[in-house]
Amino acid sequence: MGQFKLHPQLAQDCEAVLDWPLCKLLLMNNAQVLWLILVPRVEGVEELHDLTRGQQHQLWQEVEMLGSYLSQTYAPHKLNLAAIGNKVRQLHMHLVVRQEDDACWPEPVWGNLTPSPYNEAEKMALVSRLRADLH
Repeated sequence: MGQFKLHPQLAQDCEAVLDWPLCKLLLMNNAQVLWLILVPRVEGVEELHDLTRGQQHQLWQEVEMLGSYLSQTYAPHKLNLAAIGNKVRQLHMHLVVRQEDDACWPEPVWGNLTPSPYNEAEKMALVSRLRADLH
């Protein structure tokens, strides 16, 4: 995993939270919904089948750990999980906490949310909480 580089769009749109055994965990900088992204730290991977079986298993373990945490901590009406990759081809998994009163419910967040960044204090408090809870 030595040559891994985070896609520039993800680096621009997100705040790094921490690294797990396979994935880099990111917080999408949009305060309208709690939106986290897992990026396998494997260079050149665009599709799930590009990972080895062991890496695929580890990715699903990390998705499950994060999903369980989000469900238990934030009690979403629905937890959205997606790997779209049309604009950013680097494999990444979105986990989005959805509530019936969020900014675009029941529509998907993709293409339906205007950018609304966290203020710096809110963002750093959330990142600190996520790091403490998920380390």
